[in-house]
Amino acid sequence: MSDKIFDHLIHAFEAPLTNPVLIFSLVLFIILLSPILLRPIKVPGIIGLIISGIIIGPHGLNWLEKNSAVDLFSTIGLLYIMFIAGLELDMNEFKKTKHKSLMFGFFTFIIPISIGFPVCYYILDYSLLTSILIASMFATHTLVSYPIVNRYGISKNEAVAITIGGTILTDTAVLIILAVIKGASQGEITNEFWITLGVSFAIFLFIMFGVIPKIAKWFFEKVESEKTGHYIFVLTVVFFAAFLAEMANLEPIIGAFVAGLALNKLIPHSSALMNRIEFIGNAIFIPFFLISVGMIVDIGVITNSTGWTVFYVAGALTLVGIVGKFLAATATQWAFKYSKNERNLIFGLSNAHAAATLAIIMVGYNNDIIDENVLNGTIILILVSCIIASIVTENASKKIVLEGRQHTEHIEHVEEHEEQIIIPIANLNNMEAILDFATLVKSMKSPHPLNILSVVPNDEQAERNLYEARQNLDKMAKYASGSETEVDLMTKVDFNIASGISSASKEAFADCLILGWPSATSFVEKIVGEKTESILNRTDATLMMCRIEKPFITNKMITIFVPPMAESEVGFAYWMEKMTKLASELSLPITFVCNRRSHSAVELMLDNLKSSVPVTFEEYEDWDNIYGLATFSNSDSLLVFVSARYGDVSYRDSLDGLAKRVGKYYKNQNLILIFPSRLEDQHIDEYEDVQTAPIFRRISREIGNMFSKEK
Repeated sequence: MSDKIFDHLIHAFEAPLTNPVLIFSLVLFIILLSPILLRPIKVPGIIGLIISGIIIGPHGLNWLEKNSAVDLFSTIGLLYIMFIAGLELDMNEFKKTKHKSLMFGFFTFIIPISIGFPVCYYILDYSLLTSILIASMFATHTLVSYPIVNRYGISKNEAVAITIGGTILTDTAVLIILAVIKGASQGEITNEFWITLGVSFAIFLFIMFGVIPKIAKWFFEKVESEKTGHYIFVLTVVFFAAFLAEMANLEPIIGAFVAGLALNKLIPHSSALMNRIEFIGNAIFIPFFLISVGMIVDIGVITNSTGWTVFYVAGALTLVGIVGKFLAATATQWAFKYSKNERNLIFGLSNAHAAATLAIIMVGYNNDIIDENVLNGTIILILVSCIIASIVTENASKKIVLEGRQHTEHIEHVEEHEEQIIIPIANLNNMEAILDFATLVKSMKSPHPLNILSVVPNDEQAERNLYEARQNLDKMAKYASGSETEVDLMTKVDFNIASGISSASKEAFADCLILGWPSATSFVEKIVGEKTESILNRTDATLMMCRIEKPFITNKMITIFVPPMAESEVGFAYWMEKMTKLASELSLPITFVCNRRSHSAVELMLDNLKSSVPVTFEEYEDWDNIYGLATFSNSDSLLVFVSARYGDVSYRDSLDGLAKRVGKYYKNQNLILIFPSRLEDQHIDEYEDVQTAPIFRRISREIGNMFSKEK
């Protein structure tokens, strides 16, 4: 009996493994352990997974073999990488710096190819098609070191922006070259080939950018409650796009990349859906693909007679890949007169050859265009370039910050790493939408969670009310967990709801209160009257009232109504930053409706914020007639009204009771009403370190100079 059990165990663990449960367990164990072991020595996780694949693969310990299951997961991971690459690109930032991005994209595409092709063709003695494919690989790059830039707070630096924009251009160009090379490898390139490729590519683009976004928008709007369905729909689009690309004689990875671009504007980067896409991809599919890449690498070629060829090829590929990207960064520096540190920043961001490089090489390897030497050499190139990219980006970012050349994101009166937001629960029916809104505008740098507050009346049923409040808070916490949004649940017992909200706000040093919109049946009776005034008078924090009737995906633009002298309020910079962040997340343009003086102040603040959001202005002078603003709004706009507390500089009688009037006039439309924060004069000094007072003084001075010149 014991012998039988022993034989069974021997058979189960016999290499290569055949038990699917054991195979999957091994892969998950590697995905879990690899980053943990390599993090202390600062080796990128992508390298650890590839090395793990080499060790357990057919050419290593032979624990796993390349079978249909591995190929399936590998294909999914490859498509997932290219999809996320298209999905995460900041299209607004690209539009803002498109001319400089175009120039950098040209440099980082043509220079590496110009160096790489003769090296591959004349020195390494590869064929024409193979040399072109390898050379195009040098042009690609993956923003592996972007999180470093984000951590240092210089992600809005122009050098960073054009590098991201150049990624779109060079990767797209390389993928098109890949399609041509694949076609050429399967036969002669004739006129028929070019006509077929052009027509099929045009039809493919029409379906992806003309049809798919409309279907996706309709689906996200109509099937709003089915959160799981949204993710399944996105996956369907990705694989359908990959299939369409294949039908158009293109590579499936081109379809996945284009799918990411097509859905880019419909999936906010801070949304729960984006979180699910990245989480599942980074947890399962992409690591599986990286492990499968390592399984292809044959370390045995190093020990045979041609072993030195691997080092020769790897050295040439690595040298060309790094030198080409450095020269492209240097050319960009000369063209736009950037500093040495900004050049290094561009080089660090664009030097890492990872996801796109792997995708291209795998296609070439699977179609017998490149050999094992190039594959193994590419793995070494990825290892070296990722390490160099991380080190160079870290050093350049640190120097830019120290020299004061950074364009920081935190211009507002609240430092982003200290931001506190409170969301009082009023009506559970609209709290999910308000929580989504808060997630979109919350600073990514703030370690503090969103504070969800429930105020319980202090009466004979207080204990029972506390229990119900806790249940409501738990529901909100469960919903927030879907987007990995951290929340802190707060319960306050008070005789008065407004008093409870204001006292909780002071205790938490809240910078912003986000409330639901008054409803005719319940909340209006509790808040809109004197209780609203009580909250406004008792707190200095920015207060935002939200009525989100429809999904944000139905909005085509954001219209912000800015009353005269709004720029004089202390909270001006804060709400400006929040609204530009919202517009960036939703990929929507902004139209500001204001008078000439406020127009100038808004432009100056946008310049300070380094916003990439497309902005237009409409001038309006008759602010005593609020209803005249209706001419600047449409049903597709998210309307934002900036108001003021009684006694503030920008307050006027026409703003009194604005929530009631606006709510009645704009029915079934998304609305936001903002009351900027205010601070007493004696408190201004404590914010000098955060640059608020200097910014306001400079804005006022510059606007004053403008108007004095006009006079």
